[in-house]
Amino acid sequence: MALLNLVVVAFLGLLLRWIFVAPVADLNFKFLLHAHSHVALLGWLYSAMFIALLTAFLPAELADKETYTWQFWLSQGAVLGMLLSFPVQGYGAVSITFSTAHILLSYWFIYRFLKDTQKARLSKGRHRFSLLFVKAALFFLALSSLGPWAMGPIMALGYSGSVAYFNTIYFYLHFLYNGWFTFAVLGLLFWLLEHYRISFSRKSGKLIFRLMFWACLPAYLLSVLWTKPNAIVYIAGGTAAFAQVLAWGVLLLMLLPVYNQVSALFARSTRGLAILAALAFSLKTVMQLATAFPYMADLAFRLRFFIIGYLHLVLIGFISFFIVTFFAQQGWLSFRYSMSKWGMGLFVLAFIGTEALLFLQGVLFWIGWGAIQYYHQLLLGMSVFLPLGILLFFAAQVRGRSRPLVGCGPKLNPPLQKV
Repeated sequence: MALLNLVVVAFLGLLLRWIFVAPVADLNFKFLLHAHSHVALLGWLYSAMFIALLTAFLPAELADKETYTWQFWLSQGAVLGMLLSFPVQGYGAVSITFSTAHILLSYWFIYRFLKDTQKARLSKGRHRFSLLFVKAALFFLALSSLGPWAMGPIMALGYSGSVAYFNTIYFYLHFLYNGWFTFAVLGLLFWLLEHYRISFSRKSGKLIFRLMFWACLPAYLLSVLWTKPNAIVYIAGGTAAFAQVLAWGVLLLMLLPVYNQVSALFARSTRGLAILAALAFSLKTVMQLATAFPYMADLAFRLRFFIIGYLHLVLIGFISFFIVTFFAQQGWLSFRYSMSKWGMGLFVLAFIGTEALLFLQGVLFWIGWGAIQYYHQLLLGMSVFLPLGILLFFAAQVRGRSRPLVGCGPKLNPPLQKV
């Protein structure tokens, strides 16, 4: 179901890029963009994290509780409601009702999940360190929801399109992808290390957590630099970005000695995705530091190609590729069919091609060389392979549901097989 939502997201994205080439009179670009972003964040990424955290951390007797089944399918109903209402009315009574329902369901999930981790005494078990990142992720998920709650009063008071309006959106996005999704990914990464008994420095791990957690809060200021605030805001945001770079460096130094063991966790077909996710995370961290400088912050705001490229880099390149890699490592997704390999291959190549074109166009405007000839047509042509690729991949998973997933996971060395 989560993967099906990604297929829908990809087709919506293609439609958005089609509008730049051949505008459709009855389609509102902004309304479609709202549908695209909400289904991506809540239909695909939230659903995938929901599944990953439940299955990885909770014992089967707790993860299989009917409560979570209700939570999952009610959230899918809310996503479907947003998918149908946002293209018609944008932020209106119906779409806001469904998005509010999803927020309330996320609160229910946070409460129930934390209660069940206490019941299972996970804080004293093998995965207690990775659980620390997951708890932080859930904290940031709750914190991000303050953004949508504030949107109602802001719009009711007639401030739609104001500085407060956009900064509220950036608040939501920042704590969603830099907080909730990023910490959930790191939690799953450390879960793999703990689960397969790959040794790592707990001291370094705690330093990474502290740097990342305390930097995430003031790092929101990087999202408001477009308003050209006082120097102290630049300094605070820059310090937070530098702390995140330090955390990235410590993480890299911690993982390099065990690279071969970590690599052995993944099948050959998914190792490339894992490397792409790591590369995207590295680029994300460096780019955030760059935006701490006034010139780069203003440049990123003026050239929307950089913002679109950055968001896709984080949400697809980093988070989505890691999720697919993790699911395949657990045997929940299969690459044993050529259709799945071709599908994901097309999706990855289209992602790299569209990212390159977005950033290239931004750079050319930056240096004053102007627009690439037939830019929108080229972007549309490359984007065709995003929905095509993920649709093929999805079809391969549906085909494989009726057959046991044998041989799709990694070939672990003997010490890891004992776990």
